[in-house]
Amino acid sequence: MIQMKNITKTYQMGTQAVHALRGVDLQVGKGEFVAIMGPSGSGKSTLMNVIGCLDAPTSGTYILDDVDVSQMSDSQQARVRNKRIGFVFQQFNLLPRTTALKQVALPLMYGGLSRSERLKRAKEALAAVGLGDRMDHKPDELSGGQQQRVAIARALATDPSIILADEPTGALDTTTGEEILGIFKQLNSQGITVVVITHDPEVAAVAQRTIWIRDGVIQEHHA
Repeated sequence: MIQMKNITKTYQMGTQAVHALRGVDLQVGKGEFVAIMGPSGSGKSTLMNVIGCLDAPTSGTYILDDVDVSQMSDSQQARVRNKRIGFVFQQFNLLPRTTALKQVALPLMYGGLSRSERLKRAKEALAAVGLGDRMDHKPDELSGGQQQRVAIARALATDPSIILADEPTGALDTTTGEEILGIFKQLNSQGITVVVITHDPEVAAVAQRTIWIRDGVIQEHHA
């Protein structure tokens, strides 16, 4: 599913070169639930951006779903992203005055689906995360946990092969965070590959495997 070989990422900060990733080798199999952990500045956010085709590596090979995405143009990467990857972020990233149903249907516009098909898929995704009765609610009418469920439904609606979550429980209390992790486990049990970036050992404990990154290098894998 994810095959990375000797991935590097260097940013130019003024006159200085910042080596965010220094030769990462990473493999994630189809249907795995993997946590990526590391301290602040370790390169885990950069790694997430490369995995999610938000950023191309400086060098190395990245094969996603049998497609080499290493040297793709921005528009090619965007197509891969919209088709194969669902994103969930710490801050939900919801539109303030938009109902849950429309939030989830929105990304489907890029796929060229009819309005009725978009709404049908959005309803199914919201029902899958337990929000079938909250479809007409706007973010300010929903709790933090419900907003994150909307964000997960939005990620699900495009029928991705991978869900990539960046600190998905970071803005939630412990109990709500556990509920959200339960949803990820459930989705994973249905065959979706889940990759979670986290600094929280309790979040990582839910995954089947934990990958540690430090100073832009993968240090160890824990089963």
